Amino acid sequence: MAISATISSRYGGSFLQQNLDHFKISVQTIPRSQNIRMIVPKKINPASHVANSSALEAAQVQEKKPLSLDSPFPDFRFDEYMNTKAISVNKALDDAIPLQEPIKIHEAMRYSLLAGGKRVRPMLCIASCELVGGDESLAMPMACAVEMIHTMSLIHDDLPCMDNDDLRRGKPTNHKAYGEETAVLAGDALLSLAFEHVAAKTGNVEASRVVRAIAELASSVGSQGLVAGQIVDLSSEGEQVDLNHLEYIHVHKTSKLLEAAVVCGAIVGGANEAEIERMRNYAKCIGLLFQVVDDILDVTKSSEELGKTAGKDLATDKATYPKLMGLERAKKFADELVAVATEELSHFDAVKAAPLYHLANYIAYRQN
Repeated sequence: MAISATISSRYGGSFLQQNLDHFKISVQTIPRSQNIRMIVPKKINPASHVANSSALEAAQVQEKKPLSLDSPFPDFRFDEYMNTKAISVNKALDDAIPLQEPIKIHEAMRYSLLAGGKRVRPMLCIASCELVGGDESLAMPMACAVEMIHTMSLIHDDLPCMDNDDLRRGKPTNHKAYGEETAVLAGDALLSLAFEHVAAKTGNVEASRVVRAIAELASSVGSQGLVAGQIVDLSSEGEQVDLNHLEYIHVHKTSKLLEAAVVCGAIVGGANEAEIERMRNYAKCIGLLFQVVDDILDVTKSSEELGKTAGKDLATDKATYPKLMGLERAKKFADELVAVATEELSHFDAVKAAPLYHLANYIAYRQN
């Protein structure tokens, strides 16, 4: 059964039905070390991928080794990869915002940007770039920019006029530490710096690709992206919300920036149009997956485990996937999103795709 039909019949959602109707998934759950469940797609016929591609692209695709049930998943040290990339990203972020005058604003920017976090978005950006033949140095300015924008969104989202949160990443939120006025300005400064950083620091990438990536990133955060999700979310407080409405909020509020991280990484890495489209579809799934899992964790974990206020959605009667679907069906929905994302990656070289396979499963089965 097509995943889109499953989503439509079981959940009433529209995202996969509208965007990924052509997928049919064969899912197998494979025991993994460290209690990670890996979902592997059915065997792919490479010819179906290259039917409408150029002769050059066809040759490139046929030379790759797609992952299938007949091709075991390559050995990959995911924890080591995560730690190594996190160190690189954290250093780049630290270097990007030195503590300088005016001290207070730069201190506030650094407070939230360097407060830890999983760095999933920068890692997705870098892994996407590497998948299509680029390297970390090409993607790092964009990876930092995505994290700056993500941090801006957290600072603003925590404000009393928005979600009014006191805790973020196990620390007082920015406005609790520096005051509301400084928090607003710190977020504004991070947003501005993100685009400056990409434009000034990206090297060895064609100018047209840098411009395209900047446009992609900007659209993810504006009135058709993150801001759209935020305003609809605010406007929906106290109202009855169905799954389509909830999906719109989270596709825009959460998924769009994750999508930009992946797509921008592919663009600066030199991806062709077919590869960019596959990466976009992968990212759409994991972007929505991230929010579904967030909603599940909010009702199953403590504040200490999450590093932020737990149970707040339930206390404020906010629409969430567990509330509208039920907890078990929300978990099943998460599994199916992983399966569709996995199908997209099966068209790439399995070794190069390994980080993105593991990142999708990390997002699905994380504990905070």
